[in-house]
Amino acid sequence: MHPTEEAAVPTRVIGLISGTSVDGIDAALVEISGTELDLKVELVAGTTYPYPAELRERILAVGAGVAISMAELAERDDAIAQVFAQAAQNIQIGHQPATIIGSHGQTVYHRPPGDKEMGNKTTPHSPLGYSLQLGRGELIAHLTGITTVSNFRVADIAIGGHGAPLVPRVDAYLLSHPQEGRCIQNIGGIGNVAYIPPRHGDWLLKIRAWDTGPGNSLLDLAVEHLSDGAKTYDENGNWAASGTPSDPLVEEWLNQDYFHLPPPKSTGRELFGLTYLHQCLEDAQAYQLNAADLLATLTELTAASIVHSYRTFLPQMPQRVLLCGGGSRNLYLKRRLELLLPSIPVLTTDEVGLSADFKEAIAFAVLAYWRLLGIPGNLPTATGAPQEVLLGEIHQSQYSVLR
Repeated sequence: MHPTEEAAVPTRVIGLISGTSVDGIDAALVEISGTELDLKVELVAGTTYPYPAELRERILAVGAGVAISMAELAERDDAIAQVFAQAAQNIQIGHQPATIIGSHGQTVYHRPPGDKEMGNKTTPHSPLGYSLQLGRGELIAHLTGITTVSNFRVADIAIGGHGAPLVPRVDAYLLSHPQEGRCIQNIGGIGNVAYIPPRHGDWLLKIRAWDTGPGNSLLDLAVEHLSDGAKTYDENGNWAASGTPSDPLVEEWLNQDYFHLPPPKSTGRELFGLTYLHQCLEDAQAYQLNAADLLATLTELTAASIVHSYRTFLPQMPQRVLLCGGGSRNLYLKRRLELLLPSIPVLTTDEVGLSADFKEAIAFAVLAYWRLLGIPGNLPTATGAPQEVLLGEIHQSQYSVLR
């Protein structure tokens, strides 16, 4: 059957992802029809399932580069798959069941191609990138009895792309506008942007996307450090809002190599993680900042790095910015972006009909749906790959262990 004919019937799909903040598993149950320009997605249910505290700590340790054995890595892989599978089962309770799962898994390591993309000149040269997501799809398929698509990044990386960002093609079909150029700015642990020009002519070829730098990762690490573990994030940005950012310190931090590398580019906790935070804390000592000032300054770095990225690398500034991800709920961060972009409306994707909290999970549901229809999921102008490819490995199961 032709993909267009298959797509005429709405399909129930579950999207699963845990970002670099390792807050928990975002699960979205969606109903999808159409293929590309006629793509329609309805969010049936969306929930974030927190990781068990001990598992979260073990994941963060891997992401921070703590040495573990292969046996321990396998144990974490299994444990993540099990909680992802349970999330997929839970999100369906009270609803018609899904027939596909798209699971991004949990990224624990990301190395872009080349030797400079991380902004770390000591990174060994490799012509190909590498990205590792734990939570193996074959186990999720076995536990749920639902066809599962996983390992979305590897096909793009294998042909020379970054394997990230992968969401822009979905953004293009769900959030583009006939007359308006838009930046879709995700603020998860890492920030990433998709610039989508007005939808006419060869608009798809003009889409640009890349990781802008830190999102919530530094903020969450700083909150945990400054509160001696009592807090894990700055709710609504209230703590940062009580401080005053140090503009000279932000300017100093913006000299970091990564911010000046041209796209395509991608990054992760390997650069903007605990080691980077410790360097920021050391840099801040000369400015005698209190805890609120320090948090305000780190928040300003996230906002300023986003705006710097737009002004430096976009063909023109957008007419509208649409925020999504956990950082879109940080009201202080949103206000700082509005002040740094005074003539550009800064909204959330909620305000144009797509859940800001679950947009990434929705995107991986769409990528899994496209994979089974044989539709490419990457966007070469975003990942740097030389061509479009099918994304994801398909795992099928005949029965459910959890049901």
